[in-house]
Amino acid sequence: MDQKIPSLDVSKRMRVRDLGIAPGILSTGRLNAITDVTGVRVGHVTLLEGDSIRTGATAVLPHPDNLFRRRVPAGIAVGNGFGKLMGSTQVMELGEIETPIVLTNTLAVPQAADAIIAWTLSQPGNEDVVSVNPLVGETNDSYLNDIRARALTSALIGQAIEQAHDGAVEEGAIGAGTGTMAFGWKGGIGTSSRVLPHELGGVTVGVLVQSNFGGVLQMDGLPVGKSLGQYYLKDAIDRGDADGSIMIVVATDAPLSDRNLTRLASRALAGLARTGASMSNGSGDYVIAFSTAESVRRYTAQSSTHTKESEWSNDKVSPLFQAVIEATEEAIYNSLCMAVTITGVHGHIGQALPLDEVCKLMR
Repeated sequence: MDQKIPSLDVSKRMRVRDLGIAPGILSTGRLNAITDVTGVRVGHVTLLEGDSIRTGATAVLPHPDNLFRRRVPAGIAVGNGFGKLMGSTQVMELGEIETPIVLTNTLAVPQAADAIIAWTLSQPGNEDVVSVNPLVGETNDSYLNDIRARALTSALIGQAIEQAHDGAVEEGAIGAGTGTMAFGWKGGIGTSSRVLPHELGGVTVGVLVQSNFGGVLQMDGLPVGKSLGQYYLKDAIDRGDADGSIMIVVATDAPLSDRNLTRLASRALAGLARTGASMSNGSGDYVIAFSTAESVRRYTAQSSTHTKESEWSNDKVSPLFQAVIEATEEAIYNSLCMAVTITGVHGHIGQALPLDEVCKLMR
């Protein structure tokens, strides 16, 4: 395996595949990102002020058109429900998303909702809209960020929505991942994708995560946390390393019903488990999954939007489950591998995962 391990400058951050770790069996998309699903846009806004503000927001847009008028079917899964997923009950009730998805810190959820509402009302064609269901996920970044300062404004968060784009997605300590921690190291934003073979439909599954949780890190089976001596319950003392949360956003161009998207979302939790997550009492583990397929799009101006014939049947979705497990696992690794060391509030340090040590373990 030595020939696959690069000569590594420890100051350089790289994605997990660049270390020679390639989880799973399926092929990635061209960018190995959630934006490999055609139409999906991602935007970040990062706020670094003084020695205590280390936070931000990340927006995911299922497609570039009017989301309120052209809604996408969606499903939500909850691993551990210690969190604030605003807008989730309507998504679970109706099985659809009508706004961008914004990820941010715990105390900025209202500001994110206000940004989503303002953006939605401003879209051409929405002049008569009087009800909006903003979808906001969060994790608590208070270890590195002075979260009580509530430095994020709705106008600033709105920039993440306005600046959302296709193509490569920036990862690590950026956007909603600026102040987050994972497995005792610096966490952040990570993404990955998988493409099914043509005979299985040729569709794409993309995942984006905001990692801020704990456990005993393992990378494609490699016992990283245990070997490096940093993990939950070390010395039989709960140091709180497992508290935190993770937000997982899943996109696919497979034409799925909201029911099967809920099933797809629940399988992402298996990818989370593969990384060694403890899913502790204080961890909010949430998954939002949506389909971008035109055949299942829901139009407010039409009484009937699609037929069951346009949706994939139950017996076709198993390969998608494998895809989302693999992409979730790799997205979490990328969030760690791409994050840089950050010093924040009270002098707390979010130390970047030592990639050179990971390479030594691989040997």
